[in-house]
Amino acid sequence: MTHATYDLLIAGSGFAGTWAALAAARARAAAGRERDLAITMVSPAPCLPIRPRFYETAFEEMAPDITPLLAAVGVDHRAASIERVDTAAQTVDLVDSGGTHATLGYGRLVLATGSTVSRPALPGLATYAFDVDQLESARALDRHLRALAQAPTTPARDTVVVVGGGFTGIETAAELPGRLRSYLGEDVAVRVVVVEQAAAIGPDLGPGPRPVIESALAASGVELRTGAAVTALDADGVMLADGSRIAAATVVWTTGARASALAAGIPGEHDAWGRVVVDRNLRAPLCPQVFLAGDTAHAATDDAGNVALMSCQHALSLGRVAGYNAAADLLGLPLHPYSQAKYVTCLDLGPWGAVYTEGWQREVVMAGAEAKALKRSINTEWIYPPPADREAAFALAAPDHVIVP
Repeated sequence: MTHATYDLLIAGSGFAGTWAALAAARARAAAGRERDLAITMVSPAPCLPIRPRFYETAFEEMAPDITPLLAAVGVDHRAASIERVDTAAQTVDLVDSGGTHATLGYGRLVLATGSTVSRPALPGLATYAFDVDQLESARALDRHLRALAQAPTTPARDTVVVVGGGFTGIETAAELPGRLRSYLGEDVAVRVVVVEQAAAIGPDLGPGPRPVIESALAASGVELRTGAAVTALDADGVMLADGSRIAAATVVWTTGARASALAAGIPGEHDAWGRVVVDRNLRAPLCPQVFLAGDTAHAATDDAGNVALMSCQHALSLGRVAGYNAAADLLGLPLHPYSQAKYVTCLDLGPWGAVYTEGWQREVVMAGAEAKALKRSINTEWIYPPPADREAAFALAAPDHVIVP
C-alpha cells in the first residue's frame, strides 16, 4: 500500500467530476497559483460516460476520452476506484484494475461519484433483469437483444418488459420497438410493455407533458400497465402484484436510483436517495473539507424550495460550482454559492419525436420533430466535453456559467 497527499482530489469523471476539475483548474489559473495547487481526478478510466444516451446503441460515442482535455488544463488522472472515504483522516482508499491498493490524502475533496439504479431484493431481479444504468450494462442488454434472433419466435421472445415509467423508462421503451424489429425482423410482432407502480406514466414529470408522452408511446405501440408492481422475475417473464403474469424473455429495470455508496460515508444529513444535504456552497456541513456535486449532492437550486435532481442538467452546474469552491477554499478566494433557477426537460420519445418543457411545472413548449432535433443536439453536442484547448475549456468552466439560458 502506498500513501500520497494531493491538494485537491476530484472523485469521479462523469459530468459533475469533469466540470469540477475544469472549474478548479480555471480558478487556480485565474489566481496565478498553478504551482501552488495540485489537482488530481480519480476514476476507473479517464473518460466521461454519456449516461443520458445509454438507452441508445451508438456505444462508441458514449465514453469520450478526456485525457487530452485534462492534460490541457493541468489536471492529473489516476485510474482507480475509490473504496472508502475517511473524512477524519482526510484520506481515500482506492484500488486499481490490477488489484493494487493505495491510500491518498487530500486537502479538499469533491465527491462526484454519481449514482446507481436501485435494485430491491425481489426474487429473480439480480439474475434476470437488465438495465441501462452503466455503459457495460447497456451493452449487455444490446448483446442479449441481438442474440434473441437466434431463438425461435415466441410471444415471450418478442416481448420486453420495462419496469419503471420515469424518464429513463420512457426513453428506453420508446426506442425499443424499432430496435427489436431491426434485430428480429420487420414483420415480427414485437411487444414492449411499461410497468409503472404509480397511477400514471411519468409520475415525477407531472401532468403537463403526460398527454404527449401517452400519445407518442401509443403511436409506437408501447403498452402501459400503470398501478402495477412487479413482485418476481424469472427467465420467462415477470409476476405482478395482482397475480397476473407477463411472458417476456427480456426485462429492463429502470426504477429508482441511489447515490454512490461513498456518499454514505460523509457525516451529516442524507436524503431518501442517499445524497448528502449540502450548504449553498455545496460543502458538507459537518465536513468542511468535502464538497459534493452531481448525484451525491442534495442541493437547493433556488430560494423557492426546489432541489437539484439526479440529472445531467444539474450535474453540469453542480460540478462547476463544487470544483471552483474546493479550489477557492484552498487558495483563499471567495466562494460562489450554487443556484440554478431555470429548469427544463427534453424527453426522447423515439421515432415519434420528443417533448420539451420549461419550469418545475413542466409546461410543454415544444413537441414532435422540432423537440427531437433539440434532443439530438443536447445528446450529441451540448453535454459532451469541450475540446482539449485550455482557453476554450476555461471559457466554459466558470461557476456562474448558465447551463440553460
